[in-house]
Amino acid sequence: MASAKFEEIVEDFEFIDEWEDRYRYVIDLGKKMPAMDEAHKIPETKVHGCASQVWIMPDIKDGVLHFSGDSDAMIVRGLIAVLHALYDGLPCKDALEVDALKEMGRLGLDQHLSAQRSNGLRAMIGRLRSITEKQVG
Repeated sequence: MASAKFEEIVEDFEFIDEWEDRYRYVIDLGKKMPAMDEAHKIPETKVHGCASQVWIMPDIKDGVLHFSGDSDAMIVRGLIAVLHALYDGLPCKDALEVDALKEMGRLGLDQHLSAQRSNGLRAMIGRLRSITEKQVG
């Protein structure tokens, strides 16, 4: 149940052979992501369990998940952009149905991220799930 934006990333990954190029692609996605307002980089939006600094700020409108995010690490900012493509714009109840680790596995990221980055990715997914669970009740 991935969004069209995420499916585009999956298709792009299929055409990129080298993992170094895939990392660059993810980093580029992060660079293209709108900057997160510095005022939102507060303890309440910080994602714990990440090796780098990560913030995710929810913006739920009419039961639809929107969020902004940022990190001080370029690859992590790119992972936030990938999660944004996966989740942003979904109704909260639908977002809860997304198996984000499985979807990210379609990109092969589960096999090519360091243990610390994988833990951080799981922490970001957990934060997004927690946000949506609170909305669904």
